[in-house]
Amino acid sequence: MKVDYIVVGIGLAGISFCEQLKANKKTFIAFDNTSQLSSIVAGGLYNPVVLKRFTSVWKSKEQLEIALPLYARLEKELDVKLDYKIPVYRKFASLEEQNDWFAASDKPILSEYLSEKLIKNENHAIKADFGFGEVLDTGRIDVKTMIEAYKIDLLKNKLLLEEAFNHDAITIENNTIQYQNLKATNMVFSEGYGIKQNPYFNHLPLVPAKGELVIIHAPDLKINYVLKAGVFLIPLGNDLYIVGATYEWKDLSNGITKEAKETLLNKLKKLISCSFEVVGQVAGIRPTVKDRRPLVGKHQKHKNLFVLNGLGTRGVMIGPYVAKQLYNFIENGVPLEKEIDINRFSF
Repeated sequence: MKVDYIVVGIGLAGISFCEQLKANKKTFIAFDNTSQLSSIVAGGLYNPVVLKRFTSVWKSKEQLEIALPLYARLEKELDVKLDYKIPVYRKFASLEEQNDWFAASDKPILSEYLSEKLIKNENHAIKADFGFGEVLDTGRIDVKTMIEAYKIDLLKNKLLLEEAFNHDAITIENNTIQYQNLKATNMVFSEGYGIKQNPYFNHLPLVPAKGELVIIHAPDLKINYVLKAGVFLIPLGNDLYIVGATYEWKDLSNGITKEAKETLLNKLKKLISCSFEVVGQVAGIRPTVKDRRPLVGKHQKHKNLFVLNGLGTRGVMIGPYVAKQLYNFIENGVPLEKEIDINRFSF
């Protein structure tokens, strides 16, 4: 069987690239064995502001202009709800933080995203004496639902093989990639942390960071916005909330830990005063990069092997943006932005 592309990994990066292939009528087969869980456990927020420092996310406007139409299209094609428009409130810890917020809101790059209105806290279940600032144009993508529905659709159309990918079984002759009974012109690896087992791209400086989330049931909390303080608090409906997230660089298993749970709950108790029950906990390994930019590009020797990885903590925003860049690089010869090109690292 001959296809234009083999895509390895169906998380945020893989789905974004497959959508580029579909839009341009390219044939492909995808491989995924759910070994990497970073996309599945992602909080899924799209938020154009770095709330720790009140600065703009890199290329946030350009990213959202590509990402949001893609998710809207997937909602229709897959017949699922994915994009939940929801404001993000940043809790102020002091008057100084209020002043920093309003100073930032005067900057042209941030003025359309940071509300100039101080929101007073009127929820007795939340501890916020200095109120909140609201980030505009924010929301949450239900990444787990998207991946599950997307894979079902690929399976239905016989475009997905749910099995481990064997990198050693690749052969390349006369610019054609042979893998099992498949032949392809190009191959794109979007394996997340799985890149560490990929002999073609495992030299790239991916810094894996384990993240854990807990899910709580809190009937008395009653918030319809994402709250950012020491933790993110994300409403899911039915009085359920995601509390996240942790960062761990030593334990790189996909197993949940008591330590992460305690860390999150200790921070949560400083934020809310109502009772709650922990009803779930998940963990996954984020594919982060030391300079906080994705890893996109082609292999130095094998010119038809490509990588799309390192989306980090903002994958729902950046995934569609860099997938489009990679497609235009491969098919149209458009140079990659230097900030995302793997050639920025010299080996």
